[in-house]
Amino acid sequence: MAKEISHRHLVYDYFKETRSLCAFSLCPDISDRKEYEGLPAHLKDMLIEDGKRANKEPWSVILLSDYLEFSKNGNRVRFEELYFSRRRKLCSLVMAELAENKGNFCEDILDGIYLILSESSWCLPAHNSHIRDEKQQEMPDVLHPIIDLFAAETGALLAFAEYLLRPAFREKSSDISEVIESALKERIFTPYETEHFWWMGDGKQPMCNWTPWIIQNVLICALTRPEGYFQEKELTGYLERSAISLDFFLDEYGDDGCCNEGAQYYSHAGLCLFGALYLMSDALKGTGFEEVFKEPLIKNIASYIVRMNVTDNIYINFADCAAICPRRTSREFLFGKLCGDEVLSSFAAADFRKADDGDRILTGEINLFYHVLQALSYEEMMDYPESEMLCGDSFFESTGLMVSRDETYICAAKAGDNADSHNHNDVGSFTIYKKGKPLIIDLGVGTYTRETFSDRRYEIWTMQSQFHNVPTFIKNDTEVKIASLGFDAAGDYYNDGIILQKNGKEFGAKGVLAALEGDSKTGASSLSMDIAEAYKSDEVRRYFRTITHKKGSGVEVLDEYEGSATALLTLMTYERPEVNVAASGETCIRIGDLGEAVLTGGEVVEIQTYPITDERLKISWKHEVYRVLIRLTGSRIKLQIS
Repeated sequence: MAKEISHRHLVYDYFKETRSLCAFSLCPDISDRKEYEGLPAHLKDMLIEDGKRANKEPWSVILLSDYLEFSKNGNRVRFEELYFSRRRKLCSLVMAELAENKGNFCEDILDGIYLILSESSWCLPAHNSHIRDEKQQEMPDVLHPIIDLFAAETGALLAFAEYLLRPAFREKSSDISEVIESALKERIFTPYETEHFWWMGDGKQPMCNWTPWIIQNVLICALTRPEGYFQEKELTGYLERSAISLDFFLDEYGDDGCCNEGAQYYSHAGLCLFGALYLMSDALKGTGFEEVFKEPLIKNIASYIVRMNVTDNIYINFADCAAICPRRTSREFLFGKLCGDEVLSSFAAADFRKADDGDRILTGEINLFYHVLQALSYEEMMDYPESEMLCGDSFFESTGLMVSRDETYICAAKAGDNADSHNHNDVGSFTIYKKGKPLIIDLGVGTYTRETFSDRRYEIWTMQSQFHNVPTFIKNDTEVKIASLGFDAAGDYYNDGIILQKNGKEFGAKGVLAALEGDSKTGASSLSMDIAEAYKSDEVRRYFRTITHKKGSGVEVLDEYEGSATALLTLMTYERPEVNVAASGETCIRIGDLGEAVLTGGEVVEIQTYPITDERLKISWKHEVYRVLIRLTGSRIKLQIS
């Protein structure tokens, strides 16, 4: 059912006041040696060495059978590695040539460009559909090109490479630029102008990171074209359509700027919004459009990532977000500067300085625009002072997310509903970090497959409520064995005797109340809610949860339950839990050497071990994780976690 949305007109209102366009000026081409010769010597050396390294790697060979693998078995990884390796290599070669300017990398750059031009489609097999959520076409759509995330990324890569190296290409042959522009017209400009893709927005269906991500890259394609390629009226049309789509995207945000896709997706949502607005501001220079960055909503979207940070590159994670995210870059740094957010700029620069050389020059990145922004901001970020301002407690009303901090603990708790973008069924869940280390965890998501974005999504264990820190219910007239719960997640999903949370906007928390305490040493911040509606079962009438971070001492979780089914509370931990029952009957769950949870009103009935074998999960979790199952022995259970 279509989502009812109150439509914003923020970006469009700034756009409609503009009158004239300026030529692209955010990054100079290779002929402007003042900029590129002025890069720090060690940065130029790194870029050139990375180009030489990339040059030794063979260009990948992509066969039609590689493209068809997704339709046969749902595997995305093998094709995508072949696809992305070409783009990563091309970025490294172009950056090396910009730094060196001797022509040593030009032939190899042209090899890469023409290889990518020869691809039947730039759209990933997993996205190969003109209609949202429809079954993907098996064969690449050559006759009616689809603009998905990576068709747009590829267009932007080729367009920006052509812009940067245009003077060098002209010396060799004017045909090079013309061939690239022909491909852009066929695969980006004509589809964008003649077809309405879902990510463009219509005010009826929800948007996600696809909108700003693609819009940014379409703008790179259009705004870097040479003078005369587009008439001013045509370019103005691109900017107008971009403004309208970005406003549809902003409809998804509350005024608090919370990204319901999580901290990891901030890089594709909030930062691509920045990229699109940055490009538009450059094209509309001197018209006042840049004042859009002073809007409270845009500033809140920018600062979200700081408020989600735990320590180093560890972040509060819900939904498909991982606990460990990539290092911050020039995009966050520039976003902060344009918004007047000193904390964000300082945070980004400090995190950038922690990165290794490969991360600092973005060796894994396929967007060439980001590479150049990083190089041009490199020296300033290296020398940028650290801010002494600290991040306080936050409650994002739009998603029901609370983040509370003191010197020892960071507690995050989620109310909201189960209709988030990249949703997991996790209403009422919480995570706790102690001294920067994971005490109670959220797993995140494994490697994407065909099932991840299909009607079988919630067969996957990491998506289910039983693998989040919330209760699971067992109907008392069934033969479900607690010891086997979770080891066949798909079977559990379809088992009528097991009551899990359901996905959808109607499955959410009720009676949500947040109370934040400003004193980080002696006060308390809390989030309370009834999560029974997330299960929608007659056997679960009420499940009222209050999560209280008592500053300086730990976190209390108090649950009150009314219902006829057996309630089993899950605690997911990264360190091995051990249970000790005192003579008084009090149960203590030791969580490695890091902390403990003291339990009253329940009994530990099972501790399960789950090996981490998925490559994506391994980024955050280097060893097995554990699930503690606690049966409520009455109507009230309390955990004191410290």
